Amino acid sequence: MQGQQTHRSTTPAASRRRRLFGRLTVAAGILVVGASVASALLPSEAPAPAGPSEKKVLFVYGGWPGHEPVPCRDVFVPWLESLGWDVTVSDSQDVYADKALMGSLDLVVQVWTMDTIGKENLAGLLEAVRGGVGIAGWHGGLGDSYRQETEYQFMVGGQWVAHPGNVMDYTVEIVDKKDPITAGLSDFTMHSEQYYMHVDPNSTVLATTTFSGEHAPWIDKATMPVVWKKVYGKGRVFYCSPSHFPESYESSTMLQFVLDGIQYAAGDLKCDDSTPPAKGSTKATHPGPG
Repeated sequence: MQGQQTHRSTTPAASRRRRLFGRLTVAAGILVVGASVASALLPSEAPAPAGPSEKKVLFVYGGWPGHEPVPCRDVFVPWLESLGWDVTVSDSQDVYADKALMGSLDLVVQVWTMDTIGKENLAGLLEAVRGGVGIAGWHGGLGDSYRQETEYQFMVGGQWVAHPGNVMDYTVEIVDKKDPITAGLSDFTMHSEQYYMHVDPNSTVLATTTFSGEHAPWIDKATMPVVWKKVYGKGRVFYCSPSHFPESYESSTMLQFVLDGIQYAAGDLKCDDSTPPAKGSTKATHPGPG
């Protein structure tokens, strides 16, 4: 298939649980962002793996070049391979219509801002996630793709609508510090676009940000989810709105957040997938995927 490349890792399959940042050297030597390409995240010496947990992953990138999909590919694909995972890389949405491939996956990582998507390609992606394939992504690469496709937005759990003030410094506040994805993480400052989004209330929010009103006075003190997990059918979904630039991952907390979220969506980091009841609601929680 045109645009599709298969990367097969030579690293032994391993279930390398969370806190992977402790096994990575970040900043000098590891996350070195050049003019057009971000270097790979390279694992340092790590303890022996706990046991085999090989995953099959599809990394799809493209769309609006302003969110730098190629440097993002060059950051995350080597890290995925370092886990011993079988990674297929594609710069074409047509891969979503490949039923045999989609049915064999554990995880899709998508970096594809805006653009449109063909009906067969969208149907293939949605069917795979409903059937149990996880999906993970960040910023516009997952939360501002295919704006006309409401079922896609239903899957992701939100849609970008504005970023008042454009790129700026703002605080990301950890909401649930007991979740395995956030355990050990603290509030941190991001230099990125502060996304204002329409968000599914059925998602489990892991982090939020609060708007100052400086650039849009009518949203002063509005608290907005920026990181969440949810389910769509049997598939686990992880989304993180910070990280406009590859340089965003020079923040060790931001990097750890995304790495843990990817492992959650792949089923390699066990979390409670039940959906919390809406605030003030007495409705029962929905069980997560089996």
